[in-house]
Amino acid sequence: MPIDIPLLARICEAPGAPGFEKVIRSLVLEELKGLCEEVRTDNMGNVIALKKGKSSAHKTMAAAHMDEIGFIVTYIDDKGFIRFNPVGGFDPKTLTSQRVIIHGRKDLMGVMGSKPVHIMSPEEKNKVVKITDYFIDTGLPKKEVEKLVAIGDFVTRFSPLIELGDCINVKSLDNRASVFVLIQTLRELKKSKRKPAYDFYAVFTVQEEVGLRGAQASALQIQPDFSFGLDTTIAYDVPGSAPQERCTSLGEGAAIKLMDSSVICDYRMIEFMKAAATRHKIKWQPEILAAGGTDTASLQRMVAGGSIAGAVSIPTRHIHQTIESCHKEDLAACIQLLTACVCDLDQHDWKF
Repeated sequence: MPIDIPLLARICEAPGAPGFEKVIRSLVLEELKGLCEEVRTDNMGNVIALKKGKSSAHKTMAAAHMDEIGFIVTYIDDKGFIRFNPVGGFDPKTLTSQRVIIHGRKDLMGVMGSKPVHIMSPEEKNKVVKITDYFIDTGLPKKEVEKLVAIGDFVTRFSPLIELGDCINVKSLDNRASVFVLIQTLRELKKSKRKPAYDFYAVFTVQEEVGLRGAQASALQIQPDFSFGLDTTIAYDVPGSAPQERCTSLGEGAAIKLMDSSVICDYRMIEFMKAAATRHKIKWQPEILAAGGTDTASLQRMVAGGSIAGAVSIPTRHIHQTIESCHKEDLAACIQLLTACVCDLDQHDWKF
């Protein structure tokens, strides 16, 4: 299956820090035209697309979060340097040398700056870097900055998409890769004229990076019987990694989540997903994520009596950096697996 690189680039490069998903939401709404019977947004800003199934006896939901880790402006000093708070989880050392975009009255480019190594004391050189050690430099004086930037404006990272060997490399594959997979799944359903087994709610959620908030609200509203979280996962298959640390590897197929720190996937769903992958000859690998969680936890719990929950995870190197990488064949496998799963749910025995 070929990957629509221009679409993936538009999705990944669009800004959308938690709580500020307007631009990426507009892009998603545009791409959903003609793919579903109903598309709406809720009060939080989640996008909910309904694809009618062969039966309305049950509801199926898949969630991919639209937000990306970012920053919010907290202070502008006398020289025009901007201070900020992170919105989402950052490893501070990954901020060094980043370009960012401040989304003020108009978009303004800036760079992350910190104290040069040349003038650091030996103690400072050995000290663990902190978020507060960084500032944003726009090259403008305070008066000019304040014409464009205000306290509370959001900031996103700048890193255009490139193809890197068999991989895609760009910021925010966490979790725009899954936004792409969910849109492409809906495209695949339309193209193949296959119907989901049950009414299928494709949900593009907000504020996952700050506590799975959009998924909680949408799952409470939809109350799915079956659910699939869609997110990236760690591929620590690089020099220095031990086999037991790898979680997943690039190029080894779609990852079927067994558990992470927030969810233990339903064993019936795991069996079903493995069987669907085998039946449709889709390459897959198991995923156990020792730390970190995804919308899957909310999909499982925010339903009266719980939903039968699983997850399709996309192996990703360099996660939460501006140089995240996914393998093209893994992306294709994830689209194929999700499509197969939503169409085959009525072919499995779901009894305990």
